[in-house]
Amino acid sequence: MTNKNRYFFCGIGGSGMLPLALILLDQGHTIEGSDRSLDQGRTPAKFEYLRSRGIRLFPQDGSGVTSPEQIVVASAAVEDTVPDIAAALRVGAKRMSRADMLSALFNAAPMAIGVAGTSGKSTVTGMIAWILHHSGQSPTVMNGAVMKNFRTPEALFSSSLVGTSGIFVSEVDESDGSIAAYNPRVAVLMNIALDHKTMDELRALFGGFAARAKDVVLNLDNPETARLAAKFPAAITYSIEREDASLIAWAISPEPTSVSFSVHDQKTGESVIVRMGIPGRHNVSNALAAIAAVRTCGVTLAQAAAALHEFSGIARRFDIVGTANGVTVIDDFGHNPDKIAATLRTVNQFPGRVLVMFQPHGFGPIKKMRREFAECFAENLNAEDILLMPEPAYFGGTVDRSVGSADLAADICALGRNAEALSDRAACGARLLELAKPGDRILVMGARDDTLTVFAQELLAKLNG
Repeated sequence: MTNKNRYFFCGIGGSGMLPLALILLDQGHTIEGSDRSLDQGRTPAKFEYLRSRGIRLFPQDGSGVTSPEQIVVASAAVEDTVPDIAAALRVGAKRMSRADMLSALFNAAPMAIGVAGTSGKSTVTGMIAWILHHSGQSPTVMNGAVMKNFRTPEALFSSSLVGTSGIFVSEVDESDGSIAAYNPRVAVLMNIALDHKTMDELRALFGGFAARAKDVVLNLDNPETARLAAKFPAAITYSIEREDASLIAWAISPEPTSVSFSVHDQKTGESVIVRMGIPGRHNVSNALAAIAAVRTCGVTLAQAAAALHEFSGIARRFDIVGTANGVTVIDDFGHNPDKIAATLRTVNQFPGRVLVMFQPHGFGPIKKMRREFAECFAENLNAEDILLMPEPAYFGGTVDRSVGSADLAADICALGRNAEALSDRAACGARLLELAKPGDRILVMGARDDTLTVFAQELLAKLNG
């Protein structure tokens, strides 16, 4: 991709679109775009940042697509009736899916590291990025979330990097099947669990992804990825529970906002102590995945440990917004049962009631995984904890709305835990403020909606007031 092109991103503010647009911008291409959130006045800081980078923004009414020289990048789910796409068809502009665009960049890289799995992709991608950067390897990185280590006043939405080494690190998505387009040099596979597709579909997609790689990194603690290890005997494996993995962690010492542990490399006999300023056993597992990946780039255990000591985390991944009047507010991306369980297990290792505001990320997921969601909350909430839910996130379009938050709340109550479905997010906020008392932790959880962070910040301000 040496020619300089003119790209128009339909939905440029999306978590997968924004970093891709910035990578292309930093490679010298012209970037324009539109977004429904821009038209609705949501998350204005994000769009001001894009304008400050020289990106022209338009209403999502087709007015920005005027030339056959433009390449219109949109999600494969965007229909031809969307004005920007209709305009592209009218003027003869080429259309590319986000996955086609990203996979073309990824597959062209001399050292492509693909990070896959149902949960943990953004964190592991961020860890790999920081370790490689810290060790002087200058990677190009595509992440679906903001990497705090790279955030500056000039780069507020640091979910991407453009480097010079030929290493391209990217999380890859199985939800739309686009993982099949990626040909990794290194395939990192952390876990496989029910989310967007059936288990049979997921096994085929993830298995194919691993089969196309030269080096495979597998988690032996997840039954599905452990099963794959038999097919890839040369894989680099890792575990926090088993001693037969290539990389193992032990002496795990959790704290409310940090964790320390020892790592042993079975192949070399080396060991190192890792101390991280982010909490949770799941992040110990994430760190092992990242260490395994960077070992293929020649990074030593000591270098990886030094970098992880300075790793400051990923936005909206157990992101502590602050504490006011003894109540701590935490912003978290948890939206599927695995992610939610990991966060609840982390917070419930320590004293204090948990008040959860969970906004389901769509009517489809809540219907498909209704039983799994109910069981997840029932198993991971304590008797005194309280779950509040508004209706699922909905941004327009046709969708089956037959199962909503009230149905899920009833299921959770039937399993013996406290759950309430309220009319909207404002009602949830008022109820949280009514319930909160010193020692409580408030968890704001959900995906596909950047304004959840604003909601968490506003809660903290009201608790302070």
